[in-house]
Amino acid sequence: MEPGTSRGESSPGVLFLPGAGGDGRFWQPVADRLPAAWPKVLLGWPGLGHVPPDPGVGALDDLVRLVLARADQPVDLVAQSMGGLVALLAVLRRPDRIRRLVLTATSGGLDLARFSVEDWRPDYVREFPSAASWILTAHSDLSDRLPGIRCPTLLLWGDADPISPPAVGEHLVKILPSARLVVIAGGDHAFARDRPDEVAPLVLRHLGGS
Repeated sequence: MEPGTSRGESSPGVLFLPGAGGDGRFWQPVADRLPAAWPKVLLGWPGLGHVPPDPGVGALDDLVRLVLARADQPVDLVAQSMGGLVALLAVLRRPDRIRRLVLTATSGGLDLARFSVEDWRPDYVREFPSAASWILTAHSDLSDRLPGIRCPTLLLWGDADPISPPAVGEHLVKILPSARLVVIAGGDHAFARDRPDEVAPLVLRHLGGS
């Protein structure tokens, strides 16, 4: 473990949240590069991507419930894309349960119309034709509530991501009181999965602080 990254005997666990693809294994390369002693859970989203459905999951609120059910004590959340929205909803609902956030390539609960983003939904339907349709219209505008999120937050963006361009991260870092933004050169929407040797050290330093 690097100097300064020890979190003590009562260190919280790390919950990894995927995007709309639903597969928690998106985060496996990063999780494998974090200290083995850190408790880690790679969550999946029932009914999204190729993940089998669950009749109890049919909306964003149900995903938030799944996250908080695994947070019976304070945890850190590392979240990709739509998972970042779930993470923010979780911390707004139970700020006492979330210690630190890492958000990558997410909408961050913003209205993205002003950012000229690429619509991800047509490609999603082609790749995952059996995925639950509710994900295509799921949206929460958290703009007015984000300034109330006080937990330390690391924002990771790729500068070649048409779905969530760096301007989104630049806006979030201005309104989240305890946020820091790092932009990965050449990173596309899946850079957190595909470039773990760059991403994991950033996550390690952020979560390793006291």
